[in-house]
Amino acid sequence: MQLPESKELYATIARLDSAMFAAFNRHDAEQLQTFFAEDLEFYHDKGGLADFQKTMAGFRSLFEQNKTTGLNRQLVPGSLEVYPIPGYGAVDAHLHRFCHVENGKDDCGTFKNMMVWRLKDGQWKVTRVVSYDHQ
Repeated sequence: MQLPESKELYATIARLDSAMFAAFNRHDAEQLQTFFAEDLEFYHDKGGLADFQKTMAGFRSLFEQNKTTGLNRQLVPGSLEVYPIPGYGAVDAHLHRFCHVENGKDDCGTFKNMMVWRLKDGQWKVTRVVSYDHQ
């Protein structure tokens, strides 16, 4: 449930999420990495723990492998929840759907995700990601 005083925070995080995944959908690794802090910890229920460098290498590899598959991510409408973390930033939880074409057909999956955003020196950066419920 969103508290009334969190409407501006919700709009900020929703805008950042949209911009981050616009870069992902363009397969623009250089732009995508600007959303993540250097001290990133990315937890994935299948892939384990990755730091900033490993995460960025993973994105570049994913984009290289999917040059012609139409790989894209879409936020599941109505799933984004944003909560303040006083003195730090915010946490968002959401569902997102990744799709690509495989063997001439759409191959899609919907997964759960949580990101911790830090506001430092006027910039929002993701410091922690937990990606889970991969079947």
